[in-house]
Amino acid sequence: MNTDYGSAIRLGFQHLLRTRPAVFCIGQGLWSPWYVGNTMTDLEKEFGLQRVIDTPVSELATTGAALGAALAGYRPVVVHPRLDFMLLATDQIVTQAANWSSMFGGQVAVPLTVRAIVNRGGEQGAQHSQALHAWFAHVPGLRVVMPATPADARDLLVSSVLCDDPVLYLDDRWLYDSAEELPDLIERPLRDERPILRHKGNDVTLVGAGYSAALCMKAAARLQEVGVMADVIDLRIINPLDDELIIRSVEKTGRLLAVDGGFASCGLSAEVIARAACQVAPTRWRAAPQRVTLPPAPAPTSSKLELTYYPSAEAVVEATRRLIGIQEEK
Repeated sequence: MNTDYGSAIRLGFQHLLRTRPAVFCIGQGLWSPWYVGNTMTDLEKEFGLQRVIDTPVSELATTGAALGAALAGYRPVVVHPRLDFMLLATDQIVTQAANWSSMFGGQVAVPLTVRAIVNRGGEQGAQHSQALHAWFAHVPGLRVVMPATPADARDLLVSSVLCDDPVLYLDDRWLYDSAEELPDLIERPLRDERPILRHKGNDVTLVGAGYSAALCMKAAARLQEVGVMADVIDLRIINPLDDELIIRSVEKTGRLLAVDGGFASCGLSAEVIARAACQVAPTRWRAAPQRVTLPPAPAPTSSKLELTYYPSAEAVVEATRRLIGIQEEK
């Protein structure tokens, strides 16, 4: 039986709330499908209002309360239904949570999970559509998780909450309809999670995280129809970024296309390409690395402009064909 991405997140929450008394959730709209989709449906009825806490609109206050609870021994999950609005809590996440363990010589655990949802499309415009994962991946001490599949949406949520470090867990509404059969849940340390090779090939390496990894998978299937076989690497965790699989793949294929739903400048795609350029010998490259990202402009409020603004599987296919030197179909 297939489980969709949103329901998989709910299964992760359900497991945590059942098995870990120290876990609770806090944030705005947790009882409302309008805010969080089907990812937390009726959890407040199953586990009580003291463990699934719907709050007034104050991103700073809810994150600060969760951080204080984490320092006191709880394992809170603070939920921000839009990543854009989470920026009001940046001080609590970047200045406080990310630094406490280092400032106290590793003697203080900060088991805080910050869940933020990426919302895009639907003519929502620039202030409701930002994917700013690269900002937070820049910060030492803060783990940044971006699940691309329903299984990872469930399992990486569990691993994040059970981690003693602060974690930013980013899920994407554009993935909520994706579905797959879930394996049995096995708790695994977040520190042991690595990028995964989702599709195997010898012609090109496609790299992405979250929704961008899903685009790479769709593109790989279409490329295979014309005889192009791609390695698809799902990063899963972008801070700390484990680049070993990327390097091995590029040494094999000689071509790299980094795909990201963020901006090109100082973004995740830039980091992926820089690491490959620094570690793969020049003689192994068959073409200069390329990337597919957002254009350098705020998100539009026109549905027609959105079609060209956001990366698509077709854009990844076309960029790959250019990288390999295959003429585009007329």
